[in-house]
Order: sequence, then structure tokens, then C-alpha cells
Amino acid sequence: MTINKLFSGKKLIDSLRDAIFKETLPDKTYRIMEVCGTHTMAAAKYGIPSIIPSNIQLVSGPGCPVCVTSQADIDNCIELAADKRVTVATFGDMMRVVGSGGNSLYQAKAAGADVRTVYSPLDLIKMAREQKSRSFVFIAVGFETTAPMAAGLVKTAHAEGIRNISILSLCKTMPQVFDMLLKDNEIKINGFFCPGNVTVITGLSIYKPLMDAGMAAVVTGFEPADLLSAILEVIRQVNSEKFSVVNNYRRAAHELGNVKANTLTYEVFEPSDARWRGFGLLPSSGLSVREKYEAYDAFKLFGINRFREEKPTPCRCGDILKGRITPKECPMFGKTCTPENAAGPCMVSSEGSCAAYYKYSARGGG
Repeated sequence: MTINKLFSGKKLIDSLRDAIFKETLPDKTYRIMEVCGTHTMAAAKYGIPSIIPSNIQLVSGPGCPVCVTSQADIDNCIELAADKRVTVATFGDMMRVVGSGGNSLYQAKAAGADVRTVYSPLDLIKMAREQKSRSFVFIAVGFETTAPMAAGLVKTAHAEGIRNISILSLCKTMPQVFDMLLKDNEIKINGFFCPGNVTVITGLSIYKPLMDAGMAAVVTGFEPADLLSAILEVIRQVNSEKFSVVNNYRRAAHELGNVKANTLTYEVFEPSDARWRGFGLLPSSGLSVREKYEAYDAFKLFGINRFREEKPTPCRCGDILKGRITPKECPMFGKTCTPENAAGPCMVSSEGSCAAYYKYSARGGG
């Protein structure tokens, strides 16, 4: 089924597609990284790769927060869940990611651990009030988009004098991983789809280094027309060699972002080194609880090693997150790694590139 049959606005889709074919130079390869996992899933769902020239390659990047959570951090979460004094709460995608021992939070729950899925960090406030003798730990995973929610939990608990709540902050920020990608000569990226949801919070300034490095940077949404117009903009910038940061998501994202959300985040958190799956330890790319709120820092409360040793794994999620390979190039893909028996987070997560490739066969040429 083509994209034109799936969506209204056929004339707009057709005109964007025609413009892309017209602007694309046949002797040039265009590699565009979808930084956001939602872009990866949307492009696959809507069959975007099948309706654009074959020399335009959409490359998955490190924009899925569950996927970039290191295996060592997953191990820490599973070990914390084994503590009988503790209730662990997190978002649903974290439940099935396996640690180095082959276990997951879901399996820990099945074995009797008190592990709960929540839709908002503030759900823990009610839990903590009702069971004052238990410790409730929220595993905070995400980028600038979700960090304010975790910060809000800490501030609310502090204001209300609730002491049986803490945060295991695995939150990360995007600028440092952009810097790492720019230094990786194996990827050969021409431009980026910059994540619209992150930009709503951060504003546009975090993408200036991409422009300065000679990369097209287009902030875009998640509908077919958003993706196609972003592709067109990247092609035009690459062809002209005039690079800029373009906001293609003005209905939601603005130049300065959400100042209140950023202020809240950095009132509770401060930059810290963080380990990313596939990228290793990136300086100042994480968010740790500030000293003012250290009573809510699960790393300190439970003596958890933030930088525990990583164990090797045959899963190649790390290379996929760097854009070095596609999911289909991983020998485990579709064989020993499927959505029902996922070996890595890129197959588990609803934003994971392996899940997108598996679910939508049109992705990457079928």
C-alpha cells in the first residue's frame, strides 16, 4: 500500500515526492540520520524509504532513550529490583530489556520482585503515601523531553516531605552524542532529522554545531509530509553546500524551547558523565541529582556503582545506534532476536530501529 492511499493531502505528498526526485542528484548519495527513534518508526510505518530515490539513505541514530541505556545500567536496575525493601517503577519499554545475565525487569517481577509500570513519575507520590515503610525508586530514562517530569517528582516529594521516594537517573542529553557522531568518520552523514519532541524543550541552539560542521539540520515532526519536507530540505542544503538549522516543526517547537521545563530540570539535576550503549562513557552527557536533593538520589541511597563494568554481548545494538549498520546486518536479527524473544533494546523498544525493521518489511528495501 502506498503512502498516497494511507493519507489525505495526496497533492501535498505527491508534490513533495516529485520535488525530492527533481532535486536529488543521481551521482550523489545522501545519508540522513534520524536522531529520534520516533522518526525511525514513523519512516518505516509510512513506507518513506520505498517512495524516495534509492540513493537517499535514512540511517537510524541514538534517539531511543531505552536503546541507549547501557547494559551495565540495566544490570543495576535488575539488582535494585531484587532488594525486598524496594519497589521499582519505570516506563513500560524498560521492562523487557535484558541485562548481562539474560534477565529483565519483567522476569524479576515474575520472580516476585515489586516492579511496577507507570505512565508518569508522579504516580509514585500516591504509592509512597500509601506504603510509608517501603522505598519507591523511579528509574528515570529519557532525554531532555522526560527529564523535567523526573525533576518534578523530586521537587514534589521534597515539598511534601515524602522521604521514601528516590530517582535512579539514567537521563541523558543530546549535544554530547552529536559531538561524538561528528567525530566518527565511519558514519558519513550528510544531514540530520533533529528530534521535534526534544526541540520543544531545548530550542534550536543545540543543533548549531551540526551546521558548523557542514551538516544539514532539520527539526521535524512525525507525519509523512513532515518527513518528506525534511528530506527535501536536507537535499537542498547538501546540494548547495549552504548549511543551516531549519525548524520544520514550528507548530510545536520554538527557537528558545521551554524555558520553564529547562529551569526545572537543572534545578534538580546537574550534568554528569554517562555511559551510552554503543558509545561508551560520554562526558557531561548525563543528569545526576544535585547535592541539594541528594536524599532522593538512588545511586547514593543504595550504594549503586554508576560506572560498573560493561560485559560483552553479541547484540549489535550499539553499532545500529551509531548508524554503522542496519538491523538486517546484525546476525541475530529475525533469528535469535525477535520481538517475542528480544536480545537487545532496539528490538524491545517501541522506538527501536530493529522493531521498526521487523514490523515494517518495506523498511530498508524489504
